[in-house]
Amino acid sequence: MKNIFCVLLISMIQPVLAQTKLEKAITNLENNYEQEKVYLLTDKSQYAAGDKIWFKSFVFDGYNRSALSTTLFVELYNSDKKLIDWKTVLLTNGEGSGDFQLKEDLPEQVYFVRAYTPYMTNFNEDFQIVKTIPVYNPNSAESLVTAKKSDWSAKTFPEGGTFVNGIPTKFAVRLSGKSSLPESWTGKVIDVQNPNTPVTTFKSFDKNVASFKITPVSGKKYQAVIQDNTGKSLTIDLPQAADTGLAMEVSSSKEGIKYILKGINLKQQLQGYKIVGMINNHLAYRANINHLTNEASSLIPTKISNGANGILQLVIFDEQDNVVAQRLCFIKPGNLKIEKAEIIGKSLKPTPRAFNSIDLSPESYFKNYTVLVSEDDGTQIPEEENILSRLWLTGDFTTRIDSPAQYFSKNANSEALDALLISENWKRFDWNSVLSGSAPSIKTNSQQYLSYRIKPIKNNALLINTNVNLVSRAGKNQPVFSQFKTDQNGYIYLNNLNNDEPLDISAFVNSENKESGNDDLFVTIEPLVTPTTFKGNFPATQYTLIKADKNKTLPPTISRAINTQKNNKKTESNDIEIQEVALVGKKKDPKEELDKQLSSGMFSSVNSTVFDFVNEDQHTSASTNILDWLQGKVAGLTFQRNNTGVNVPYIRGQQAKLYLDEIPADPAMIASLPVNNIAMVKIIKGSGLVGDAVAIYTMKGNMKSKSNEKEVQKNNSSILKGYDKPSEFPIEMIDNDAPEKIENDTRETLYWNPNLFDSDYVPPRIKFFNNDSAKQYKVLIISFDEDDNLLYDQQILK
Repeated sequence: MKNIFCVLLISMIQPVLAQTKLEKAITNLENNYEQEKVYLLTDKSQYAAGDKIWFKSFVFDGYNRSALSTTLFVELYNSDKKLIDWKTVLLTNGEGSGDFQLKEDLPEQVYFVRAYTPYMTNFNEDFQIVKTIPVYNPNSAESLVTAKKSDWSAKTFPEGGTFVNGIPTKFAVRLSGKSSLPESWTGKVIDVQNPNTPVTTFKSFDKNVASFKITPVSGKKYQAVIQDNTGKSLTIDLPQAADTGLAMEVSSSKEGIKYILKGINLKQQLQGYKIVGMINNHLAYRANINHLTNEASSLIPTKISNGANGILQLVIFDEQDNVVAQRLCFIKPGNLKIEKAEIIGKSLKPTPRAFNSIDLSPESYFKNYTVLVSEDDGTQIPEEENILSRLWLTGDFTTRIDSPAQYFSKNANSEALDALLISENWKRFDWNSVLSGSAPSIKTNSQQYLSYRIKPIKNNALLINTNVNLVSRAGKNQPVFSQFKTDQNGYIYLNNLNNDEPLDISAFVNSENKESGNDDLFVTIEPLVTPTTFKGNFPATQYTLIKADKNKTLPPTISRAINTQKNNKKTESNDIEIQEVALVGKKKDPKEELDKQLSSGMFSSVNSTVFDFVNEDQHTSASTNILDWLQGKVAGLTFQRNNTGVNVPYIRGQQAKLYLDEIPADPAMIASLPVNNIAMVKIIKGSGLVGDAVAIYTMKGNMKSKSNEKEVQKNNSSILKGYDKPSEFPIEMIDNDAPEKIENDTRETLYWNPNLFDSDYVPPRIKFFNNDSAKQYKVLIISFDEDDNLLYDQQILK
């Protein structure tokens, strides 16, 4: 909720006029603790090596789509925390999309997708989403299997965090584990002095939690004995009950949240106590108790959140503004404010490869949809996580919750959600720190789009306070001419760029756009909005790797995915294969002559690989820099992205030296060099005088690139990558002759559109072709209207 401020008073309470330490703390929270969270939707839950991962991201500020950020970094890691790939995603109204193409030789293991905005790096890394992605490969020496054993522990949590003798108190019992939790479990509470007679018993609501109520007796010690469905048992101590203090009892309903406070043996009873309700670090409710009383109660109406769902943090402060009790509760747990899609027409056929369509209403308040259609095999496996659970629950907690989507499903148990929230704490901030006046250090401010710093160098000298003309061109568009003046450090700044195509930036030191006089001008571009290194640990998973059997067994969905990849290869053009064959037949003499012309004796080696860009067309149009182009070209040469997103070369696991015209260079300088200005690349492996090295040589004299794709660029040019443009999801249309080529269409994802718009009152249409087996379809539709009301609709259609 944004800009929520509601002050409600219990009948015996009068407003306080003087500003207090607590009021200053609340102002501090509202001004300095705005924080974001991310939900990442993928088209599937598991993949085969060679698949493409389609993803859609939603960034929230509280319970609304965030207007703070326009950039999202989405990173793909292997289980060893090696960065495999990453995307810079443009956010529009908090939404963005992209895709990862998995390599076919990717080892079978669990991979992780991390997503965060630059602004989120100011806060605890644990709040960044890290999604588990199992990837299977039939050629891997190891196989993923689900862990069989459930190693778990348990804790008990009294409601409000207090346990006072003589007052009935609700407890939550919470199980936690690194992998999976037991399917069910039961328990009992015993008096240590009389263990054979249970004080009370309880049964798990789900894998995560249970609850019970107990009235402690002074002098007694209590324990909880828990046993799971496999027979494992654990005994844990309940906290020792106090003789004095405050107890709180909270219940949620569609009318609001009712709380009851009871004080025991307090010197001034509850006089001077304050009740504060926070939603997303903003004040939503405030009450003060100014009279002597041992009990106070009130109903907090749902209007504090404008009738919307969400978590209310209810905190009780004593007369000295110390936190004495706190409790999380969900607003309107049995009445979720979710809209459904208005489907005005559909044509669905179970016939193999038939055309299907679903029409949405053009008169809806919702105008932009995210849609996923996949085959439903009738297994009805419940979702583990969805946008509802991420928005209302897991996005604000760092502890692991098993299958959080269940708490917002059709048959959700509100008691289970309430017990879960009793066991959680709000960790977006610490009350003691806030009360002391501390505020987070904001090192990365939210900013619009991407920014860059350009450094022009002429004759190996910085150009300080100098007029420089920049010409930028995106693709085949007309060039744009701009004039800048470098600052006292020799830099030019380009701010707030939102291009999703690479920009070719050329610099000129004279006012006219001429090449003469600029041959000795060199330009580097440094991005100022950059990813950050992941410092934390990946979440524990239910998977483990074992040595693969000779006859490796794959999950059925993975076998289907591999078959789909084979089908895709059958339908692709043979142009690439023809080009590769053509490269093999090139004569070696021109390459050897070029090597002799450009290389000195120090860089001569019998164990080297040479790429000739003068006499051979190397097909570099798909690569923005030479380091990206080199990936997969030479055996033993691998790359790892550094924290600025530049690929760094490694040979046999050791970082290789980089040379530009046989002068040491750094990866950023090499990455900014236009590919079409490169004459030759030489990969030297552990021999000669330079050791493991990648040597880049630029064009000399009248040399020209053999590539017909672009004109040769000069040193005064560089490529500015910008945002990663999402690929377009293919709508498979198979003609009458296709069955001869594709024997079995096994696609699981039939339709993916992260940005389905309506247009001029024409119904937004979901259209796709069936595979060979689907008889019914799982359809997911997500949207937000202008007021950020949520449409979430997942159903099975036939």
